[in-house]
Amino acid sequence: MSEADCVTCGDSVTLPGDVEIGEIVDCGSCGTELEVVGVEPAELDEAPDLAEDWGE
Repeated sequence: MSEADCVTCGDSVTLPGDVEIGEIVDCGSCGTELEVVGVEPAELDEAPDLAEDWGE
């Protein structure tokens, strides 16, 4: 397991040991969706807002 700081509230977010770049995790404190952008060292960024395209 590793930890990284939430980019919104600064609280520590625990990441599973097998986390991969591109995974989305939630901050337990503020609920922000975060994207894993680095694993060694662990680094997070705000997850992009993806709009539903409904198959279009």
